[in-house]
Amino acid sequence: MEFSLREMPPILNAQSITKQFGATPLFKEISFTVEDGARIGLIGPNGAGKSTLLAILAGAVEPDGGELAVRKRARAAYVPQDSRFPIGITIRQILEAALGAAHVPETEREGRLRELTGKAGFADLAAEAASLSGGWRKRLAIVEALVSHPDVLLLDEPTNHLDLAGIEWLEELLRVSLFAVVTVSHDRYFLEATSSEIIELNRIYAEGLLRVKGTFSRFLEDRQSYLEAQSKQQESLRNRVRTEIEWLRRGPKARTTKSKARIDAANEMISNLAAMDARSVTNTAGIDFGASQRKTKRLVEFSDVACEIGDRRLFSGLNFTLTAGMKLGLVGPNGSGKTSLLRLMRGELEPAQGSIRRAEALRMVHLSQMRELDESLTLRRALAPEGDGLIHQGRTVHVASWAARFLFSGEQLNQPVRNLSGGERARVLIAKLMLQPADVLLLDEPTNDLDIPTLEILEDNLLDFEGALVLVTHDRYLLNRVASTVLGLDGNGRIAQFADFAQWEHGLAQGTEIRDRESAARESTGDASGPPEQANRKKKLSYLEAREFADIEQKVEESDARVAAAHGRVEDPAIASDAMALQSAIDELSQAEAENEKLYARWAELTDKTV
Repeated sequence: MEFSLREMPPILNAQSITKQFGATPLFKEISFTVEDGARIGLIGPNGAGKSTLLAILAGAVEPDGGELAVRKRARAAYVPQDSRFPIGITIRQILEAALGAAHVPETEREGRLRELTGKAGFADLAAEAASLSGGWRKRLAIVEALVSHPDVLLLDEPTNHLDLAGIEWLEELLRVSLFAVVTVSHDRYFLEATSSEIIELNRIYAEGLLRVKGTFSRFLEDRQSYLEAQSKQQESLRNRVRTEIEWLRRGPKARTTKSKARIDAANEMISNLAAMDARSVTNTAGIDFGASQRKTKRLVEFSDVACEIGDRRLFSGLNFTLTAGMKLGLVGPNGSGKTSLLRLMRGELEPAQGSIRRAEALRMVHLSQMRELDESLTLRRALAPEGDGLIHQGRTVHVASWAARFLFSGEQLNQPVRNLSGGERARVLIAKLMLQPADVLLLDEPTNDLDIPTLEILEDNLLDFEGALVLVTHDRYLLNRVASTVLGLDGNGRIAQFADFAQWEHGLAQGTEIRDRESAARESTGDASGPPEQANRKKKLSYLEAREFADIEQKVEESDARVAAAHGRVEDPAIASDAMALQSAIDELSQAEAENEKLYARWAELTDKTV
């Protein structure tokens, strides 16, 4: 018997999946399906078990309970977070092995290999896979997964290490492909562009997850509605429990069937309320970077600086001044020199040409994308190398309190760092970073592995940070929200200053060459190295507010048209002679004007946040 596409069973069917490490379950009795053509974005707080759940769907990890059913002859391809390849093996050898493992006929292998590598941008198939940059290794891992023509592609944080061009390549690939996709990601723009369904794995939900059909922005709206409804339900249950507790205190005699039933029902309500209260407890990391209160304005000055690694010149002719309060974004393809520019700032690398002048006793704090932590240490010793006390902003803080601020439990303090998830390791590094007052904060891919709530807290604190910020990230939303000026590197030796990320992106879209700093500055809103109160004017809109702001002008125009039309009906002589019709037209006008006023007020409110 043949199935039509509509009648086909799900590709993956997870029923009552449970997984735990130690005594605490990551998730319990999770159930969901993956249908043909699905575009699922899987999100959730750090430690919720997203990567583990994805590995279970891929068959790489066994669940402790429940069952995963895979449709007969269905192929699942899995790309984990860390893309590593054996030393000495070429790109061609990696892909030929994958084609063989997928039992692709030999006559088709070379054509499929050439097609996939050509679309992915690989020019030299003889290059050693292990020597590729992180972004190109990620591309190769995705291509390796695609050679089998999978029915479902499982991607774990695929935008980590990809540059902006790589992210756009992946977005286009997913847009035109017919296979289903499940993606674990924190990149909000990527989720918006590639997902038609969002699943949040979170203990605050009764079923352990919330599933919403639609884009990421639609998910945020529905999630807010769900939580508001849950809060109302919780309050109603709390009031009923209060009444039942008063009744129980009066000592009802449990002789009659009716009394017994009420006592049982009261105890069940109390248990249900306790469970809802436990689920509704949400925490966010307490990120708060401390500036050093330095009065010096000019912190780092570059004069005709060139940078070389080996025989390759990354860029030249850099004339730029980093000033107090500046929020600088560094953008460009992988290998263009962004991390090398950070090393120049820190003095770890000497310029091949020109000079770099740093303010006296300049304090720089650096977060590396390498996430270096001694895995043999316990969490306690990673946070507090000596004793149980830490100094934060001049005050002594106990290590347990400091760990709790970053959402770590007391039980985790004595566990080794190697047991922590990628997001938890990122929080450890940020916790260590915060103990150092900084004139300049250098962040190299700080968003890797962070969950979305923590990202929002990070963004707010970066905006409020009074020192200078230098940010290397491929998170387009973070760049748009935080960076007040941008240095763009094109990978061909040129570097230039732009007013913001949008101006840099517009230049790339137009296919224009990178411009010199002076012309970019003339086209911008002003000298970005000027006073911080001007250079740092930047949007403090949330993700939903940013989307609302993008559409509100159109809505205002439509509202103006409705008000004008309503005015026309009120003044229509034919309606004026009909009392009922006139009253209806007046009511319609009043409603249109009220909605119009609300829209204008909201437009003004959002506009105030952008300046």
